[in-house]
Amino acid sequence: MPDGGSAPPRTLGWSLDATAAFFRGHGVDSPRATAEWLAARLLRCARGELAARRDRAMPEPLLAAMGRGARRIAAGEPLQYVIGQWDFRDLTLRTDRRALIPRPETEMLVDLALSSPRLRAMEAPRVVDYGTGSGCIALALARAWPGARIVGLDVSEDALALARENAEALGLAGRVAFINVATTPIDEIFEGGTLDAIVSNPPYIPSAAVDRLDRKVLDHEPRLALDGGPDGMAVLRQICEEASMLLAPEGELYLEVDAESGQAGPLSELLRELGFDPVRAHRDLAGHDRFLSASLSLGV
Repeated sequence: MPDGGSAPPRTLGWSLDATAAFFRGHGVDSPRATAEWLAARLLRCARGELAARRDRAMPEPLLAAMGRGARRIAAGEPLQYVIGQWDFRDLTLRTDRRALIPRPETEMLVDLALSSPRLRAMEAPRVVDYGTGSGCIALALARAWPGARIVGLDVSEDALALARENAEALGLAGRVAFINVATTPIDEIFEGGTLDAIVSNPPYIPSAAVDRLDRKVLDHEPRLALDGGPDGMAVLRQICEEASMLLAPEGELYLEVDAESGQAGPLSELLRELGFDPVRAHRDLAGHDRFLSASLSLGV
C-alpha cells in the first residue's frame, strides 16, 4: 500500500483504487467497500460523498493514515476497530476492543422490543439491557423511547466505560444508567417484580465453538462477550431465571440466541417452566430462529 512519500499529489480516486487492490491481494472481504469506509472516516464525510471527491488531491498526512489503517485491516484487525466507530440503527457508536462490534442482526432484537404494543403504550417503561457491551441496545431504546427508564448491565468495567462514553457522545448520558453486576448484586439494583422489559444479547456461543471463530473475531473481540459456557446457554439461563423474578406480571423478555446450535427450543421450554406465556421464536433474515420473546404470565 503506497504511503505517499515524495510522489506528486495523489487523488482520492487513486488512493481508493490502490487500497482496494491492496485489500484484494491480502484476502480482505469486500475490498472496495472497506477502502471506502476507511477513506470516509479519514475525510470525515459520508461514504456516499466519496464519488464526488475522487479527483481531489489527498494530502500526504491522509495518505499516510490511509496506509496505516489499511495495513491494520490487512493484518486482521476489524474495520470497525480501525475506524473507531460503527452505525447501529440511527446511532453512530464508538467501537474498540472493550466490547463487541454491534451487529446488524441485533438491530432486529431492538425492533422486536420497540414493536411491543404494551411497552409503546407506557409513558415510562422500566427497561434493562442485560449485557450492554458498547451500550448499543440501551442507547437505541433510549433514543426511540424518550420517556423510558433504562439501565444497562454488564460484568465488564471496560465495556461499561465504553457504553458511558457512547451515551455522553450521543447526548443520552442522563437517560441511561450503566451498572456493573459483577460488583453490585442484581437484587440490590432492582426490586423483584418491578421491571417492564429485559432485552439482552448475551454471550451465547458454546465454548468449543468460540475457539473455531474467525481469527478476526477471536484475536480482537473480547472473549468474555462471546463465550456462553459449554452449551452456550449458561448466561441465557441465568437471565431467564432472573427475569422471572425481576419482571412485573406481563413483563416482557427479549433475547438473542445462537441459531446454529439450536438454543431457541430448550430456552423456550425453560421459559415456560419459569412461568412465561406466550413464548415465541423469531427468525433472522436468513430464516434462522435467532430471537425469543416471552411475557411473564399474570398468574406468576
